[in-house]
Amino acid sequence: MALIGRYNSLQVVKQADFGLYLDGGSDGEILLPNRYVPKDTPTEIGDWLNVFVYLDSADRLIATTERPKAQVGEFASLKVAEINSIGIFLDWGLPKDLLLPFSEEKQQLQVGNYCVVHLYLDKHTRRITATARLDRYLDKTPPRYQVGQPVEFLAAEATPMGVKVIIDNQHWALVHKNELFRPLRVGFRDQGFIKEIRADGKISLSLQAVGKEAPNALNDNILKQLHDNHGVLYVNDKSDPAEISHRFGVSKGNFKKAIGGLYKQGLIVILPDRIELASSAE
Repeated sequence: MALIGRYNSLQVVKQADFGLYLDGGSDGEILLPNRYVPKDTPTEIGDWLNVFVYLDSADRLIATTERPKAQVGEFASLKVAEINSIGIFLDWGLPKDLLLPFSEEKQQLQVGNYCVVHLYLDKHTRRITATARLDRYLDKTPPRYQVGQPVEFLAAEATPMGVKVIIDNQHWALVHKNELFRPLRVGFRDQGFIKEIRADGKISLSLQAVGKEAPNALNDNILKQLHDNHGVLYVNDKSDPAEISHRFGVSKGNFKKAIGGLYKQGLIVILPDRIELASSAE
């Protein structure tokens, strides 16, 4: 049986004028229309193709080699393409837009808005459906992260305490306001670092490396950039925080600590408008 809303490796069983038929197991043969058949190499009966399976406008199983922006079980930030009496329709990268039922809307949306949603398979209709009510799909498993571990996340919701993000399609985490040394827009994907896991399982995330390795990693980065720029960088402890964040990916406070430590070690010189490698470090 083919997994609807997921990528499948399916075997070609028949060729027709309008496409290829793939073996869908108990779901029968699934059409891959000609416009999605790979053009770079000939495809023959018996070949295996990696395809995405979903329902077309007539609710028939169909395959495509196009890649949607998310598959069932994942979270994504998607744009509202249309709103009508049936529901809200989201652009997810395939010809048939994705339905977000009004009952699954968390706040009122308009065409052109972006919304972070989870994709699931409706048990009754077998249609791929979106929901903005994310809590029911998160924190189902105990967090097994280590402090300092890098993780990829999707920024999902701005709150008075900071920005709630989704990590590993499984867990909520919070980037606290005092950690937001650079803009973090809802809907964007980025990398963070596990800062704390509380006894109740709640996770705090940092946008910069934490733990014992963090200062060493920043020091190495500063020294590397100095060597790459002939021993001079026009940035110092008076520089704008945004410039420091853009260049080094850390807060101004951590940058000041790092260059202070490098200065004490005799590795750099701090000047009014720049930092330079000390002659002993060149």
